[in-house]
Amino acid sequence: MLLHQLSSIDDAALAPFARLTENQLRQSEGLMIVESPKVIKVALEEGYLPQSLLCESKHITGDAAEIIAKCPASMPVYTGQRALLESLTGYKLTRGVLCAMIRPQQPTVEEVCRDARRVAVIDQVCDTTNIGAIFRSAAALGIDAVLCTPGTCDPWNRRSIRVSMGSVFLVPWTWLPEQPDFNTLLRSMGFMTVAMALTDRSVPIDDPGLNAEPRLAIVLGTEGDGLAQHVIDGCDYTARIPMHHRVDSLNVAAASAVAFYQLTKFY
Repeated sequence: MLLHQLSSIDDAALAPFARLTENQLRQSEGLMIVESPKVIKVALEEGYLPQSLLCESKHITGDAAEIIAKCPASMPVYTGQRALLESLTGYKLTRGVLCAMIRPQQPTVEEVCRDARRVAVIDQVCDTTNIGAIFRSAAALGIDAVLCTPGTCDPWNRRSIRVSMGSVFLVPWTWLPEQPDFNTLLRSMGFMTVAMALTDRSVPIDDPGLNAEPRLAIVLGTEGDGLAQHVIDGCDYTARIPMHHRVDSLNVAAASAVAFYQLTKFY
């Protein structure tokens, strides 16, 4: 490894960890920041390429040792004491390790969905914590792929990655094209679509016909308003999760876990 001992936070090479916004990392640098040894390890094992590492000094031979061993010998490793690193990043480092990784080229929708039987469509969900939680449930509960509409928060946002515990690296995903009706695209690939929404025509999530569909796309909406009416109208089904004690709905992340569990049981 190429070890660089930091004495100040002004080194231009540290910009990905400190001075670049998520949008700049994505669009200008083609990078993402992966946080914590466990999550970095998942990314490395899935073939994602590291560019540089920022690590608290004590972790070089501790928590980060296994990660460093998996990285190219030519990769720079920047290290310093905790107080210096926190002044650099502006937040407390989880387990003292950050890795700048190269964003691979996104696959097409057709590539992601080619062999999929159950996919999740995340429409306009803009909270990074919810995105991470949805991906973690998708990976754990058997969703084959995830599709995100352009208004959705980037799943490779630092916080989304951390909340997902690296699950964003385990489930194939990509962006849907900018178009008013993704239902047409999904139907052209043989999917029926189900909107998770409370309407007069919603069927229970355990509806036999819904569960028997050979290829199904589960559409989840934004935190505040849910799915837009035109999205609901365009779906083949609308489904609800039965509620009790006068509770009318669940957070989108919690609802996704219930939906994924139920709708992957019979295929």
